[in-house]
Amino acid sequence: MNQANHPAAATLPVTVLTGFLGSGKTTLLSHILRDPAFARTAVIINEYGAVGLDHELLEQTREELVLLANGCVCCTVRGDLLAALNRLRVDGGALGVNRVLVETTGLADPAPILHTLMSDETLREHFHFDRLITTVDAVNAGSTLDQHAAAVNQVALADRLVLTKDDLVSEAALQTLLQRLQRLNHGAPVSVVRHGEITPQLLFGGGAPEHDRGHDAGHQARHQHDHDSAHEHEHEHRHGQAHAHHHDDGIRSYAIVLDEAISRQAFESWLALVTAMRGPDLLRIKGLVQVREHPDRPVVIHGVQHVFHPPRTLDAWPSEDQRTRLVFITRGIEQEEIDGTLAIFTQK
Repeated sequence: MNQANHPAAATLPVTVLTGFLGSGKTTLLSHILRDPAFARTAVIINEYGAVGLDHELLEQTREELVLLANGCVCCTVRGDLLAALNRLRVDGGALGVNRVLVETTGLADPAPILHTLMSDETLREHFHFDRLITTVDAVNAGSTLDQHAAAVNQVALADRLVLTKDDLVSEAALQTLLQRLQRLNHGAPVSVVRHGEITPQLLFGGGAPEHDRGHDAGHQARHQHDHDSAHEHEHEHRHGQAHAHHHDDGIRSYAIVLDEAISRQAFESWLALVTAMRGPDLLRIKGLVQVREHPDRPVVIHGVQHVFHPPRTLDAWPSEDQRTRLVFITRGIEQEEIDGTLAIFTQK
């Protein structure tokens, strides 16, 4: 694992917006881009098929769009995404760009995009992956998750979930869906919105996602409301467990907390081992690590399957809790397996 620190302060944040077909991505994106705070945001859109419908819908909101009408993200977006980001690298400074939003096609598994952002050395000199936001259609989410593995990955890999169309389902159905989302990704807060009307700062505020995720790990569930306007209906949900369904069979989400610091070499050796053994099933690993070499300065780790961001050392802990806190989202890997291998490397 590369030990170079990640110069986040000197690079542009890249937010990936995903969600299955009809889940409200474009509506949400249009609302975000109308906010003056995001006037310097560059947008990259990937669409399925030759006709740029979403681009047409967004034309009156933002003129400086990079349209990728090349089909499925999973198969072919890598080259185009690199080209688009390199174009922004050259022209973005003159345009005053301070953030990049990538909207994927609804059929896309977001993992290849995250791999690109994490593994390309040239990109890492100018951009850093900030967070993944996934929209979820409350009406059709159940059947979509049953039938499409890509939709399961969209939820499992997310830093935040945005639930739409909640007013079209019963409270019982909504709670069942929230429990299912919690089982797939217990670390991601859920914002329930209508007509895409959400305070953009709720999606992008609160510091780096690794801070949010690390702070949440091991803590009790919370449920908070925000009713700033008649149309805005935002919630933070963390609920109990749900039963497995079809494509999300075997998906596990859990947090590991270590009370004592671990040597950096031991941690990286353990991470290399589990990545080599179970890489494809490690859907996402994220968190803060307390290392013996500098316990007052945590190391941020962030990986998707076998690809990891270069670890970054923070100047200080984001909260009073200075324990190692790691969130795992896995397929077919129980927490006991992770605990067992980690225990070997944490023994003094």
